Amino acid sequence: MFLGIDIGTSAVKAVIMGEDGGIVEASAPLTVQRPEPLWSEQDPDAWWSAANKAVLALPTETRKKVHAIGLAGQMHGATLLDASDRPLRPAILWNDGRSEAECTELEAAEPRSREITANMAFAGFTAPKLLWVAKHEPEVFAKIASVLLPKDYVRLQMTGDKATDVSDASGTLWLDVAKRRWSSEMLAATGLDEGHMPRLYEGVEVTGVLRADVARSWGMHQVPVAAGGGDNAAAAVGAGVIANGDAFISLGTSGVSFVATDRLRSDADRGLHAFCHSIPGRWHQMAVMLSAAASLDWAANLLCMDVVELCESARMADARATPIFLPYLSGERTPHADPHAKGVFFGMTADTGPEELARSVLDGVAMGLRDGFDVIRASGSSVESFTVVGGGSRSPYWGRLIAAALDRPLVYREAGAVGPALGAARLAQVAIGAGTLQGSCAPPPATDTVEPERDLTAYYAELQPRFRALYTALQRSFRD
Repeated sequence: MFLGIDIGTSAVKAVIMGEDGGIVEASAPLTVQRPEPLWSEQDPDAWWSAANKAVLALPTETRKKVHAIGLAGQMHGATLLDASDRPLRPAILWNDGRSEAECTELEAAEPRSREITANMAFAGFTAPKLLWVAKHEPEVFAKIASVLLPKDYVRLQMTGDKATDVSDASGTLWLDVAKRRWSSEMLAATGLDEGHMPRLYEGVEVTGVLRADVARSWGMHQVPVAAGGGDNAAAAVGAGVIANGDAFISLGTSGVSFVATDRLRSDADRGLHAFCHSIPGRWHQMAVMLSAAASLDWAANLLCMDVVELCESARMADARATPIFLPYLSGERTPHADPHAKGVFFGMTADTGPEELARSVLDGVAMGLRDGFDVIRASGSSVESFTVVGGGSRSPYWGRLIAAALDRPLVYREAGAVGPALGAARLAQVAIGAGTLQGSCAPPPATDTVEPERDLTAYYAELQPRFRALYTALQRSFRD
């Protein structure tokens, strides 16, 4: 048995995978704090508490059979620790937009930033957050002894080791992504050095072993812990997206279009992410929208429904009365790189009802995913189909809309909603030599394939230019 733990934004998920591929899973919820506009924070100790709850919710007898553990987690979160390894402040998360000005400052301080990191500086990345802390909380910055990513704070509690993997480290803007090592130039640009950083590993390497007290608490042996991966790289491993051109769409809190590549292929100027994969010798491209399933959750609350009811309601919508929805509830990354972007309903009439609002939200997220996919295609990558992962994969109707908007088939696979935790378990299996990348990380069996429907594809082809034009028309007003 192999345990995968995914430190998400809304929950910690734990999955135990057997050698036959069968899984059991459990989760524990998390909350996000937003004390100021554009801010998004979490208490690092809440991750550790939720990880314990999720693991202990798994069957006792199954836990005893675990041979190795892998970790996955939300990327970019700045977890600032003092000399005693205690958090100095709440962690600043991936969807926090406060450090926009610091992105410009960072790229000015190191003009080769995009060349070194293969990415544009986004407010959600880790390095600009440290410049913000240095400027606005200098007393905190002065006490920083180390900076960890969310999953690696949990690793510290589990093993006592400060370590990370190259896929997660790619999202900090401190990594030389082509060379898969820390960049002294990028660290110096934020007033840090390599001594503040965890040790770097490939995702299939062991970083330490479970501490004796944690092992006793979890009813396990002191098993090895693998480096694992950032949430999307780990999700790719769970979905078998490891060969050049393999791709998936992740429908979680954020929405991600992910393509595996056999070399670094970047287009930083258009907001496309280019990161190391969590397996050696691979990289990946990633287009990110910040509010995918988060938009559905928000709309369901607004309309006093749950998400399943929202999707069912959208089926009943009158297309002629459906407004355009911009899904920028937390700003946006690809292709706009705009933390000030706002969510918008445009084009409502007296005939617009809950069904039309529900449909417009599903449409808006689908078109946001298409915007990101178009940037990937413009970079030279070719995608034949997308595997679907994440909680949003549970809605077949939404899948029909997304397949049409992307004009690509969507492939649904067993355990598609588990995503990163399954990938982390697979990486753990490979890390201790109990499996191979080709065997352990093969795509799970397909359960369904959704082909683009001609009428829906034509609908989105007509709607997409209006969707893009609406953002352009409102862009300046978002900053006022």
